[in-house]
Amino acid sequence: MELKFEVSTRVGRPVHEVFEAVADPARLSSYFTTGGAVGRLETGATVQWDFADFPGAFPVEVIEVVPDQRIVLRWAGKEGLDDGRTTVTMTFTPLDDGTRTLVTIAEARWKPTPAGLKASYGNCAGWTEMLAALKAWVEYDINLRQGAYS
Repeated sequence: MELKFEVSTRVGRPVHEVFEAVADPARLSSYFTTGGAVGRLETGATVQWDFADFPGAFPVEVIEVVPDQRIVLRWAGKEGLDDGRTTVTMTFTPLDDGTRTLVTIAEARWKPTPAGLKASYGNCAGWTEMLAALKAWVEYDINLRQGAYS
């Protein structure tokens, strides 16, 4: 059995604005990486993300970036397959003549074990929270994670 998931939401802003809210480390740090992000998401880069709820910056390998369309990442995950890493694919699809964006995040490559299943559920919850935080910040300038973990 392959362990994977996909979550999505619609954000009431044009695709470029939503894409930049993820790719730009200053913007990402404003609502998601509560400990900060270092490095722009660009193909071939390795950036650092830090979270108050999981302290300690860790590397995120950027496999592919197609501006305003897709970001593919690899990172160490509990119970990741083979090399211990999972693969995250974010897609950005313009909607309603470009005034809204569908953001979809898929993650895969966990060990098909009870521990792998548990780890995948944790990440699914985390990405769902990221999408809610992205929507609140981009649409309303509200940081849902502020003060939630410290």
